[in-house]
Amino acid sequence: MKNLIVLLLLLFSFTASAQNDSLFNRATTYYNEGEYEKASENYFKIIENGEHSAAVYYNLGNCYYKLNQIAPSIYYYEKALLLKPNDREIKNNLSYAKNMTLDAFEPLPETSLSKLYKNITRLLSFDQWSYAAVLFVFLFILAYLLFYYLRYSTQKRIAFIASITSFFIAVFCFVLALIQFRDFKAEMPAIVFSEELIVKSEPNNRSSQAFLLHEGTKVYVLDELDDWKKIELKDGKTGWVPSNEIKLLKDF
Repeated sequence: MKNLIVLLLLLFSFTASAQNDSLFNRATTYYNEGEYEKASENYFKIIENGEHSAAVYYNLGNCYYKLNQIAPSIYYYEKALLLKPNDREIKNNLSYAKNMTLDAFEPLPETSLSKLYKNITRLLSFDQWSYAAVLFVFLFILAYLLFYYLRYSTQKRIAFIASITSFFIAVFCFVLALIQFRDFKAEMPAIVFSEELIVKSEPNNRSSQAFLLHEGTKVYVLDELDDWKKIELKDGKTGWVPSNEIKLLKDF
């Protein structure tokens, strides 16, 4: 019975993968023919099938960029970047899309230590840091076994140094993976989808206007109250907006 269940699961997985490949190829054909709406429909079907990949989100961003829809194009480029944070092509296309937005904000100044921290932790995503940690744990075990079985003192010394080095690098990668995962969970970015959005000083329509935003602007959600979300801009400004006026990036 267990073997039958495993076989059925494998068959289902293979069928779903084949279906998604077919949808992706069809979407690519529509895109090359300039049928961007039809292409996006097929990419959405892939997402509905449970596949969330940087390639699918990136291509969706391209479709909306070609359709001159600012907010959706930025939204899907940003989602692709979450899954593949160091991809130059995604970053380049995202920068082109951002040039179409009306809002421009200067980020708050950072200390040298803060910049160094971000440069190191963001070299890899948290899953990539995890894979690196596993790799160096494997190297640590291998070097330790070599140290145990090798006969000559020079070889033992090299194996010992390699094992200790691999161990500390593994710990370093594991710590960075935890830091990246914590930061990833804590940060809640979103994209403004309204053509023009009035940001309020309090979570109600009677409060005064704090500032104005336009579609495609990236914000960060700090808090939520009923149908309102408290947002922050990269320049430090905060305010409240209706929840349905922005779209969270981390919904997968």
